[in-house]
Amino acid sequence: MKIRHLSIAGFVSLMSLQGGVSMAASNTDSIKPPVAATSQWQEVRHGETVTDPYRWLHKKEDPKVIDYLKAENAYTDAMTAHVKPLADKLFQETRARMKETDLSVPVRRGNYYYYNRFEAGKQYPFFCRRPAAANGQDDVNAKEEIMLDGNALAEGQKFMGMGGTKISPDANLIAYWVDYTGYRQFRLQVKDLRSGKVLSDSVERVTSVAWAADNQTLFYTQEDPVTKRSDRLFRLKLGSQPEQVYYEPVEQFALEVGTTKDRAFVIVHAQSTDTTEDWAIPADKPTTAMRSVLGRQTGHRYDTDSHNGQFLIRTNRNARNFRLVSAPVATPDEAHWTTIAEHQNDGLITGYEVFEHYLAVAEKSQALNRIRIYDFAKKSWKTIAFDDQVYLAMNTGTPEYRSGTMRINYQSPVTPSTVMEVDLASGQRKVLKQQEVLGGYDASRYEARRIWVTARDGVRVPAWAVMKKGVELNGKAPLLLYAYGSYGISMEPSFSLARLSLLDRGVIYVQAHIRGGTEMGEHWHDDGMLMKKKNTFYDFIDVAEYLTKNGWTSRDRLIIEGGSAGGLLMGAVTNMRPDLFKAVHAAVPFVDVMNTMMDASLPLTTGEYLEWGNPNEKAAYDYMRSYSPYDNLEKKAYPAMLVTTGLNDSQVMYWEPAKYVAKLRTLKTDNNPLLLKMNMDAGHGGASGRYDALKETAFNFAWMLDQWGIKE
Repeated sequence: MKIRHLSIAGFVSLMSLQGGVSMAASNTDSIKPPVAATSQWQEVRHGETVTDPYRWLHKKEDPKVIDYLKAENAYTDAMTAHVKPLADKLFQETRARMKETDLSVPVRRGNYYYYNRFEAGKQYPFFCRRPAAANGQDDVNAKEEIMLDGNALAEGQKFMGMGGTKISPDANLIAYWVDYTGYRQFRLQVKDLRSGKVLSDSVERVTSVAWAADNQTLFYTQEDPVTKRSDRLFRLKLGSQPEQVYYEPVEQFALEVGTTKDRAFVIVHAQSTDTTEDWAIPADKPTTAMRSVLGRQTGHRYDTDSHNGQFLIRTNRNARNFRLVSAPVATPDEAHWTTIAEHQNDGLITGYEVFEHYLAVAEKSQALNRIRIYDFAKKSWKTIAFDDQVYLAMNTGTPEYRSGTMRINYQSPVTPSTVMEVDLASGQRKVLKQQEVLGGYDASRYEARRIWVTARDGVRVPAWAVMKKGVELNGKAPLLLYAYGSYGISMEPSFSLARLSLLDRGVIYVQAHIRGGTEMGEHWHDDGMLMKKKNTFYDFIDVAEYLTKNGWTSRDRLIIEGGSAGGLLMGAVTNMRPDLFKAVHAAVPFVDVMNTMMDASLPLTTGEYLEWGNPNEKAAYDYMRSYSPYDNLEKKAYPAMLVTTGLNDSQVMYWEPAKYVAKLRTLKTDNNPLLLKMNMDAGHGGASGRYDALKETAFNFAWMLDQWGIKE
């Protein structure tokens, strides 16, 4: 299910847009921003006449729109010319820490070990494999086979995004799907790994893929070209025409297809915010009609795997934080359930991975991950525990069903990404590889801390901070506060090479686990959505207040950041408390909530009624209208703002941030910078190449450092 989950070539004439930019000016006070034209547009909604003078910016095909966006980019370049040397320095710092020629830890699937490999100077990975040794171990001297070269796929393209790859059961074919615009519109292709030839079979707008056991049949889901809802399931026998297997008629649901770990079934998964349904197709009988596992009942969310002739089902029926049950394939209804993992009030079951003899269950409690292993034969549990205050530990996927070990990734804000192998029988861990940080990185120079903030309604909100040791909490430290808080997505305390450049300059980084995610369980999401959405904004403000009142920073040293639905957060809290923040970075921000959610033809809109509310209903309309950032801009002083986005964004339309900036310029009473930076060749995730992505991050960080008055 999709969610809203980031050099000027020449002078751009702005005269036709009623504004101007002096590109040669050295003093930014003399540089004038572009002035967006206005037009007449209005609509009556629930008796309210709504006007939108910047509605013309919705017309991407209009050259005037592109001219205006280029003018905004030219203005931003002129206003930030003085930070370019610092941005270049930050980019080089991060690149110097990065091991540019590297490969992932090979993982076994069948008779091969698979891995991705990077080469210095190249933007994209090579997708590789090598044969396993006779004893099944990885033979590093075995001949490498490059299955796909991401750099070759990207040749001549301004953007290349790999949607995914799937290897056929016999390992002779690879299905892969690629996007060349940033609009997340992927084209499926199949390559014969024996001959190296790409087959003629090709399909547009593919979102997920699964192989049947015959190595000739692919199941795939396809999205609607307008709404981008994955609403159709197809079966494709290679060399033949695709056959539609199922159409999902309910607009709130999207489809995804995959296979069970033991490869016994193809599973079709339909998901909305609060309800799911699974269907099973025997993988060795791909033309068999799909059969619903547990049907569809509003409020019931479940997902399915299989093991030893049984379905394994993660279900929230009578279990808000989910439980795990098994049931016979022939009779999987609730009357035949056997509980494997009980429901826990203080622990959310976020997922599971099944093996022939073991089951690994991923859980989250008190905003931290843990993994428990179940022995099917002994019916016993063991927990993989970590002692750090702040960390991330998660299953990374072990393709081999019969494996006696599993792969996990461990990292923390001060510990680089570490791949571990866990013995499923003993629980013992072995480090296979830790991300190398070049240049003499010393983790002992930094520290991470847990923070608990009591919100205005008495709820305790978790957060974490990372900083260089020795930074005094005297209110003078520059601080970057980040949060998301939507869709039940948990933010994780990960390690970042780029962030080190901020920490080394005395910046404190804080991430707040505000309501709207599931860091504290399913109720955390429930309490930050629909008619409780404002809890998300209140939590963020309360964390910011806590940080300023307790010496972590001060209002003139506090910068905030969020992207996508986190960009909605940025817009909302800036409207509510503009006095609280020094500066704001809003990335691909969902700020024009009402115009988007009132247009059912737009991608994601109808599927998100269950997250935000259906504005066609008066009560929901009034509530959403009361916090929509674009609709609540006022004539007052605002913090400095950098708004970044992509022209080909399919999750948050480019015109949302463009209109937001245009309107805010007419209302703000301060002299703080308001900048729009639009990547004209990318979408929701920003630049696709690894170096280009680093440059975007370096620019954003350089702009923040400049706001803090840090010049080097």
